[in-house]
Amino acid sequence: MNTLLVTSTQDSTGKTAVTLALGLLAQERGLDVGYMKPKGTRLQSNVGKTLDQDPMLARELLGLDAEMHQMEPIVYSPTFVEGAIRGQEDGDELADIVRENYDQLSAGKDLMLVEGAGRYTTGGIIDLTDPEVADLLDAQVLLVADYTKPGDIDDVLAAADDIGEDLAGVLFNRVSDSVYDELETEVVPFLENRGIDVLGVLPRKRELAGVTVEGLAQELGADVATNVPTDAFVERFLVGAMGGDAALRYFRRTKDAAVITGGDRSEIHTAALEAPGVKALILTGGHRPPAAVLGKAEEKGVPVLLVNADTLSVVDRAEELVHSGRTRDEETVSLLRDLLFEHADVDALVPAAADDE
Repeated sequence: MNTLLVTSTQDSTGKTAVTLALGLLAQERGLDVGYMKPKGTRLQSNVGKTLDQDPMLARELLGLDAEMHQMEPIVYSPTFVEGAIRGQEDGDELADIVRENYDQLSAGKDLMLVEGAGRYTTGGIIDLTDPEVADLLDAQVLLVADYTKPGDIDDVLAAADDIGEDLAGVLFNRVSDSVYDELETEVVPFLENRGIDVLGVLPRKRELAGVTVEGLAQELGADVATNVPTDAFVERFLVGAMGGDAALRYFRRTKDAAVITGGDRSEIHTAALEAPGVKALILTGGHRPPAAVLGKAEEKGVPVLLVNADTLSVVDRAEELVHSGRTRDEETVSLLRDLLFEHADVDALVPAAADDE
């Protein structure tokens, strides 16, 4: 049996979608695939009462019948981390728990996919960073990384050094057109000359870059006050806190943005609706805007979302959503599957079926 641990240089590199897309490709080759995320970090509760959503999606998309406590034996919540610092958690015992559940999940599997937590260093407090988990499970490691500038390679080299001989290679994800050629012609040869295999360079796709207005509304628990399409993508957020004229100049310099402001700031609403790059208005504080604002939004085709929370809280949550990429779902994984097939060395990551060997 082969085991591949997928980790990353930093949070929100698309690691989950890459992991599950590899699972789909392996199943297409006739392999029996298992999945595990030893340290659950994508939590909806600080105390870890709500489990990580990634194993739930894995169980659904890969058709697994494993129990959640097996797939995610450690709920790596802030409360857990605080307890570990106080000496309330034993790293050796936790390692035994991870190994025991891994053995159960991997029984009879051709390929075991292990998803890392956050970034590769997560888990150091309990001596279970991703490189340490790879050693524990005898896994090869795929390092997923972003690339926007040459200095990002420092992170890749540091991670490769920490992972050591278990490193299968690096996969660059979401690479924009502006740096794609530079990465392929200069950076990839540099890394390979350092003994680091680059197994793929996936181009940035708009469909995976942001979050739809519909997805944003769902994640924020917002009421949609307009009857217009909500399928536009939002990649950035602007906070409306200035006067109307200044706001209009500010909003016109952006694209694919949502404006977040108080529901009682009608002059900001009006300015935002005049800017072609504004794809949605998110109004906070539980205030409903005047009918004239909603009418203009309908006319312009701009959705208006109403949220009860304060502006700062909404900004923090919205930024978190965009930084983590599009909300994880079946379509996201399917798109990543196609990108991996076209732009990555899948043979180096997914073994052939027994009949093909």
